[in-house]
Amino acid sequence: MKLYFSGKFTRLVTLLTLTVILPLASFAQNVEMADDMRRDGKIYIVVAVCLTILIGLILYVVSVDYKLRKLEKESPSHLK
Repeated sequence: MKLYFSGKFTRLVTLLTLTVILPLASFAQNVEMADDMRRDGKIYIVVAVCLTILIGLILYVVSVDYKLRKLEKESPSHLK
């Protein structure tokens, strides 16, 4: 039995997961180091680096998905 999840289903699960996880992350405790970084303005650098890494990972996954779909369309039907 082959399990296949459509792109819409996967996107919906991802969206729902992020909707649940992101609000939980906002309940962080007061951390002395974070307060110092906010006061010095360095927290923006940390956020920028984290966003750059996250965007890079997302772009990589999307490109791999695109290439995989292209290979699946080109493959002979007897291999499916």
